[in-house]
Amino acid sequence: MNGELKEKKYEGMESLTTAIIVCDRDLIIHYINPSTESIFEVSAKQAINNNISIFFEDTNNFFKDIIQKVEAQKNSYKEHEFFIQTHQKKTICVSLTVTALIESKDEFIIEFVQMDQQLKVAREERMFIQQQANTELLRNLAHEVRNPLGGLRGAAQLLEQELSEDSLKEYTQIIINEADRLQNLMNRMLTPHQMPIYKKTNIHEILERVRSLILSEFSTDISFVRDYDVSLPEFVVDREKLIQAILNIARNGAQAMKQNKQEEMKLSFVTRAERQIVFRKKKHATAIRIDIIDNGPGIKNELIDKIFFPLVTGNENGSGLGLSLAQNLIALHQGMIDCHSVPGKTIFSIILPIENNLEPTKDKK
Repeated sequence: MNGELKEKKYEGMESLTTAIIVCDRDLIIHYINPSTESIFEVSAKQAINNNISIFFEDTNNFFKDIIQKVEAQKNSYKEHEFFIQTHQKKTICVSLTVTALIESKDEFIIEFVQMDQQLKVAREERMFIQQQANTELLRNLAHEVRNPLGGLRGAAQLLEQELSEDSLKEYTQIIINEADRLQNLMNRMLTPHQMPIYKKTNIHEILERVRSLILSEFSTDISFVRDYDVSLPEFVVDREKLIQAILNIARNGAQAMKQNKQEEMKLSFVTRAERQIVFRKKKHATAIRIDIIDNGPGIKNELIDKIFFPLVTGNENGSGLGLSLAQNLIALHQGMIDCHSVPGKTIFSIILPIENNLEPTKDKK
């Protein structure tokens, strides 16, 4: 019974993305969460009932002094940019917080946040805010343009009926064709707002569909490399929206290589399982990672932080909507996109949680 109560006391710490160690004033460990196991490469079974020195080199006196201060001052202790050397000879820069556990008189919580993780979380937060702003901008822009566009097209059709000379009708046809082109563009901008249809899908079926579309568009100019983890399970997604997101990214890479007039144009699709990964402020036990890699000229430094903004493009013939739409579509699946680029190698990484709480759409009778 006591063991069950003890486990319940630490229950809320299991899913935290920061590393948590609970110990007594003698630095004997009572509990560590999965993030601690991951960061310090020590299992809970190894750590519990051992001294905190199982994790660190020469830090016992430091932590004893901190715990005495926390007890005396009845306040938490914080240390920014604290460098710790682990027994695996890794030096980690962390933000450190030590707090007395309210439910216990003789237990203390030591919390570690890796500084690079803080930067990553801040970047993801910026990307999430940017994605929300992009969605609203695209939606408003599309709605504002669609109505006058319909009027413009209708007026051109009426004018064409009144014209007797075919040479003049050529001009009205230009207006109608351009109005249709803009209408298609508006429909693409509103795609994420159409109701999703969620079904269990294999990620490799989606990638193979994208591959066939790219090959049909760019003929045999593209050399494809497929490196798939065939053990990845099916998961619930909107198949068509995910195809569109991945196609937008792959097409961007293919266009960049073609525009650069490369002799060898190589596009790679790589899939892997990611375990105990943190993104969008949530820890996921397992996620699917899709890397889309091209050997094109790379993305210019001044564009790399703006590529997911709508209407921003490095392609002279591009609309600047492909990546922005891809980001919105991936966000619908609670995922994220990241990008790293140097000349000769650009990697777009899509991370999608396997357990995403999305329910398959019921078929309409």
